Amino acid sequence: MRAAVLNRPGEVEVVERPTPEPGPHEVLVRVRAVGVCGSDTHYYDHGRIGRFVVEAPLVLGHESAGVIEAVGERVDPARVGQRVSIEPGVPCRRCTQCLAGRYNLCPDMVFYATPPVDGSLAELAVIDEAFAHPVPDSVSDEAAALLEPLSVGIWACRKGGVGPGSRVLVTGAGPIGIVAAQVARASGAAEVVVADVNPHRLSAATALGASRAVDTAETSLEQAYVGRPGPDVLLECSGHPGATADGIRALAPAGVAVLVGMGGDELPLPLSVVQERELTVTGTFRYANTWLTAIALVATGQVDLDALVTARFPLAQAERALTASRDDPHSLKAVILPQT
Repeated sequence: MRAAVLNRPGEVEVVERPTPEPGPHEVLVRVRAVGVCGSDTHYYDHGRIGRFVVEAPLVLGHESAGVIEAVGERVDPARVGQRVSIEPGVPCRRCTQCLAGRYNLCPDMVFYATPPVDGSLAELAVIDEAFAHPVPDSVSDEAAALLEPLSVGIWACRKGGVGPGSRVLVTGAGPIGIVAAQVARASGAAEVVVADVNPHRLSAATALGASRAVDTAETSLEQAYVGRPGPDVLLECSGHPGATADGIRALAPAGVAVLVGMGGDELPLPLSVVQERELTVTGTFRYANTWLTAIALVATGQVDLDALVTARFPLAQAERALTASRDDPHSLKAVILPQT
């Protein structure tokens, strides 16, 4: 099979690799669509993310969907031919965190495209059967692949307690920020404000349901909320220290700040504001038990993932796809089609 392999920073090569064999409780998926994530681009640019270092050729990609082509032992053979969205992390399902339902915090998680585990940017990929989620025909292959970033938005909204009547501020109008805004709206939020410095992305956010957009290159968040009640929930999706601090300052008393975007190890926080307003600041790491919700949101039209796709590439142009979002300010989400 063909696979797109990161050999070293700045070098991706499409190579032939042996076809993987599904083991017990595993399925072999013919991959039809793979979304390009910021983590893929980060590995491409730097060869590492924190403690995860690319030390050997690595297949990238973790936002993926396809069709089950073969099954391993103890898997119902009727699953062959089933269209699925792949949840790319398989936990141990035995540790304290897993048993508490927080399997995203499993210390033994095996996650696609996280060194040394290969990802799904290939013609074929193997995954535990429980993490190959069936999708209806109303969900496209590309949308099925993007259920992964949608799950990040769902988890963020759950952590923030977003519900009917909530006033939500989303900082960062990248793919994660836009899907988080859509989830907030679908959860009943009364107002969803999206802030960014990219006018093209802000236009996309409002087209997909944001109440209003704030271009923070022209208007500060403080100015944006003059004469208005502050948000109950901040979904910080940029990872930018300034956006994090300004977003926290904008929160109403007893508000919740959810840190979604991955910033640096340390950043200044307005702790006096946190204390005086009794704010809650929480982190998020991936997601847990989100796929059924994600599928339902897309299948019922409450979230539009197809609208996020701004470029499509064949597998042979994987390297070009990795730089598309980074280099083109109009780009939102690039998708690679491994069967082309």
